[in-house]
Amino acid sequence: MKPTLRFEKKFWRQGFRRIAGLDEVGRGALAGPIMAAAVIFPSKFFRKIDGVNDSKLLSAAKREKLFTVIKKNCLCYQTAGVSAKIIDKIGIGQANKLVFERAIKKLKIKPDLIIADGQIKLKKLGVPCQSIIRADQKIFSVAAASILAKVSRDGLMKKLDKKYPAYNFSQNKGYGTKKHYLALKKHGPSPCHRRSFRLK
Repeated sequence: MKPTLRFEKKFWRQGFRRIAGLDEVGRGALAGPIMAAAVIFPSKFFRKIDGVNDSKLLSAAKREKLFTVIKKNCLCYQTAGVSAKIIDKIGIGQANKLVFERAIKKLKIKPDLIIADGQIKLKKLGVPCQSIIRADQKIFSVAAASILAKVSRDGLMKKLDKKYPAYNFSQNKGYGTKKHYLALKKHGPSPCHRRSFRLK
C-alpha cells in the first residue's frame, strides 16, 4: 500500500481547506530529540509527487530528494523537537504529544483539520484531529510529514555526531545499534542520551 490523497479529498469535499499532515520520528531512539513535522498542501492538491511514502521505507537519498520537492509544493510546513532532557522529565508519550503541539503551533497557516499518525489526542489546539494508525503508510500529507521530520532529525543527529563522535550518531541516528551499545558501555551516556531509556 502506498499513501494516497483519498483521505484529503474526502475532507476537502466536506469543506476543510487547510489539512495538516502530522508525524514524528525518533520515538524509539536512545539519544537525541523526538521530532515532528506538520505540512499543509493546497486545497484540492492533485499534482503528483512520485515516491512519497513512510520515511522508514525510503532510502536516505530518496528522502533528501523528496524533502526538497515537498517544500516547494506545500503551502507551509514546520518542524519541532523535544529534547532528551524533557523526554526524561515527562515521558515519551507526553513528549510525543508535546512535539505534535509544537509543530502545529509553529505553522504560519492555521489548519482547520489535523491528520496525525498513531493514536493520540490533541485537545489543546482547538482544531479537529483525526488520529490514524499507520497514517504515514496510507495518507499522502502524513507520509510527507514523516519525510520532513526524518530528514530534519537526521541532519541534527549528524551535527551531534561532530560534538560527540564516540557514539557514531551520523550512522545510527541515536538508535540502539550494537556499536551504539558498545560505545555506551565504554564511554557512558552523553548529555543528549535519554536516561529514562534502559541502556543495555
